[in-house]
Amino acid sequence: MLKTFLFDLGNVLVFFCHDRMCRQIGELFGRPAEEVRQQLMASGLQWDYERGRIDEPVLQSRLEELFGSRVSLPALKLAIADIFVLNQSMLPVLDELKRQGGRLVLLSNTCRSHIEFIRSRWDVLDRFDHLVLSYEVGAVKPEEAIYHAALQAIECAPGETLYTDDIEPYVEQGRAVGLQAVQFTGTAQYLRDLRRFGVELSEDLAVC
Repeated sequence: MLKTFLFDLGNVLVFFCHDRMCRQIGELFGRPAEEVRQQLMASGLQWDYERGRIDEPVLQSRLEELFGSRVSLPALKLAIADIFVLNQSMLPVLDELKRQGGRLVLLSNTCRSHIEFIRSRWDVLDRFDHLVLSYEVGAVKPEEAIYHAALQAIECAPGETLYTDDIEPYVEQGRAVGLQAVQFTGTAQYLRDLRRFGVELSEDLAVC
């Protein structure tokens, strides 16, 4: 019997667009989006940010040095974070799992500005019993350390947890640490997965 439901955030509960992030940062600095992508993401700077190795002021300083101009920190944080659209169809699913007594845990590669932005727009994170966030743990998926943090947060045996993530290697790492795991391809598929794992869902559960 499943007791805990472990969710990825990006492209599961909220959709995001890195191209938009790079474009918005580029507009701040007057640089093309592809240059921003190379300096921020291909260089590993974004991973340092999501591992919590650097904070927003350090990221700002690094980017200002790279691009040779200054920007305000609030404007930079907004450019980084205003990239999300809520997956509305998952909200009733989360509510149904909570209604049945399930424990909800989030497992996400993310940064502080993204979490703050999402909290400021929607209440989806309020539904969770625990958040396992890369910038707090100091590791990113698929590194073992962040999965070990998740195993502490689920408060049950790994086999009593269903983990869903849109990235297959992350799903495979979840299975490697003993979790039941499925790849997220959409809400309708996730509902079918829940039923396959023996979760009885209310007939009136709507999928938008």
